[in-house]
Amino acid sequence: MAARLLTYGFFLSALACTPTTAPGPSAEGNTADLGPNAHLNGRRPFPDDNPWNTPIDHEPVDPNSDLLIASIGADANLHPDFGANWNGGPFGIPYVVVEGSQPGVAVSFLYHDESDPGPYPIPDDAPIEGGADSDGDRHIIVIDRDNWMLYELFDAHPTGNGWQAGSGAIFDLNSNALRPAGWTSADAAGLPIFPGLVRYDEVEAGEIEHALRFTVNSTRRAYTYPARHWASSSNDPSLPPMGMRVRLKADVDISTYPEAAQVVLRALKTYGMILADNGGNWFVSGAPDPRWDDDAMNSLKQLTGRDFEVVAMGELVTP
Repeated sequence: MAARLLTYGFFLSALACTPTTAPGPSAEGNTADLGPNAHLNGRRPFPDDNPWNTPIDHEPVDPNSDLLIASIGADANLHPDFGANWNGGPFGIPYVVVEGSQPGVAVSFLYHDESDPGPYPIPDDAPIEGGADSDGDRHIIVIDRDNWMLYELFDAHPTGNGWQAGSGAIFDLNSNALRPAGWTSADAAGLPIFPGLVRYDEVEAGEIEHALRFTVNSTRRAYTYPARHWASSSNDPSLPPMGMRVRLKADVDISTYPEAAQVVLRALKTYGMILADNGGNWFVSGAPDPRWDDDAMNSLKQLTGRDFEVVAMGELVTP
């Protein structure tokens, strides 16, 4: 996670949303497969009214949209940060689905004051982002399919009798509860990572029913709902805050793109994508899979920042 800066003023803040225990209709009767990057078989994380699952295609455009798009790069290309073959194998942010009986293991945290203590049900075959020898973000994502819980770690390293990580967060996938205001997660914005990934099982099924996750190089020292944390020292109003949501403009013609790419583009029009971390400009996150058609996904690079617009934001939280 690039340029992670912690804030400490809001540790005792209440959660912003009252949890709900009713899963959305898309979760009923569907059981996820098990293992690394397993199919969820149509089961969607979080309730239907969760921000990740809410269509924004008819929401107004933010009055500062042009300024914010320009700061990221109006002529910069969209970049799918996932695929089937890069540097010898599939790349992206992996995840693993486990049973509810998966034993929990202890995790120690560098940023322990803003991390959920666990234990975390990390199996022996849990994939690490970038591989076991990675010097990158080293995310680990675990979905407990039986209890419908999400466990995420940033900068995770095995210690022999457990794990150590920079930060970690646990999310009830039946709930709309947010992290306390000012808290990070395994992501700079204090958001869950998994619900924003482009996954092969959804593209194969022909529909993505949630917002996507993206990064930009420079962000503002501010965040907006549903984000809970910032990761910048700049107060430049032209820079985007964490949690900012953009969508593909309605008049962008997607009919000439490969069908797999069109699935992603339809989601970008309907649900948009949420700014979650510092990284490459217009980098869209996805899960690795050897079955990705890299040519189809790379067609997304034809799009540039000017094909997007910022959805009207609510109140900004600043230091």
